[in-house]
Amino acid sequence: MSTARTAEVRMDWTADVPEWVGPALESVLGRVAFTLTEAGDRFPLFADSRSGEWTTTGRGSWTGGFWAGLLWLRARHTGQETDREAAMRFTGRLTDWVEADTATRGLIFWYGTALADTREAAALRARAARACRDAYDSELGLVPWGSAFGGPRLLARVDGVPGMVPLLASVDPPAARSHLHRHLELCVGQGPSCWSWRYARPAGWAPCDDPPPGWSRGRAWLLLAVADAAHRLDTDDLAEAVGPLLQEPAVPPADAAHPDGPLDTSAAAITAVALLKLGHREQAVALLDELVGTHVTADGRLLNGCYDLATGMATRHELVWGDYFLAYALAALAGLVDAHDA
Repeated sequence: MSTARTAEVRMDWTADVPEWVGPALESVLGRVAFTLTEAGDRFPLFADSRSGEWTTTGRGSWTGGFWAGLLWLRARHTGQETDREAAMRFTGRLTDWVEADTATRGLIFWYGTALADTREAAALRARAARACRDAYDSELGLVPWGSAFGGPRLLARVDGVPGMVPLLASVDPPAARSHLHRHLELCVGQGPSCWSWRYARPAGWAPCDDPPPGWSRGRAWLLLAVADAAHRLDTDDLAEAVGPLLQEPAVPPADAAHPDGPLDTSAAAITAVALLKLGHREQAVALLDELVGTHVTADGRLLNGCYDLATGMATRHELVWGDYFLAYALAALAGLVDAHDA
């Protein structure tokens, strides 16, 4: 860790930044260095809460951009060339996903490149944005979920919106606006929330039960997408969309139908970033205070994230995207990044 660089960051903090922000950011980004050593050339996915051991993937899956983004955050924080080289290396390895048929390319390429400062990363982001624009279906009014991970292709899933909105906005603002609004109409437009819809001709859209209505990240992902759209798209009708998505800031259960079951700290971290982007700083700080004070270990691990409650996968674990959004929120409070950088 570069002491000079750390001191420089701390001098940029404003007087009203809570005193726990600095140490928390230091520990979370310190954990990134440990993870890099342990994972080697593979992408971390989730880690056991007791041992801290990571389950990894060779190509990154839909979470690869969060690992690259974490490495860029660490590189900004330390100013070390070795950290920068690691960030560049993993960002370059996202290239294989450019032509993949999946709306999670928004997550992969926006969060994997937005904090980068290289021409190569900018070119990769632009190439991915054009590929996503080419996948836009004007009849459906969105980029379909896709077939890359199996199952039906013509889905509208809420986790295909964040990242995709700013990515599309960089090349085709009308497509970005349509992609967001179609998901808003389907997911929270009328009746109970439903986070996934299937399209079939001639019947049209029909709701799916996976993920379930009480899914913790459904509301968080959509709020984040709205926050990014409000900053990047010329639209006057997003204010009314924010209200139904806002809730009292708290770490939610992984499924509201099981309030005594596992929590999902990753949903809270996503929500905190969205709140900062929307200017709800006090709520964001309260939520981050809960995360840091209750769920972050001394060595920077955000515990109690839930990957998938229905299948029992990593239900009380450290999740790479939870780490990313926690680190990003803390970095925004510390002045290391702007809330709208990524």
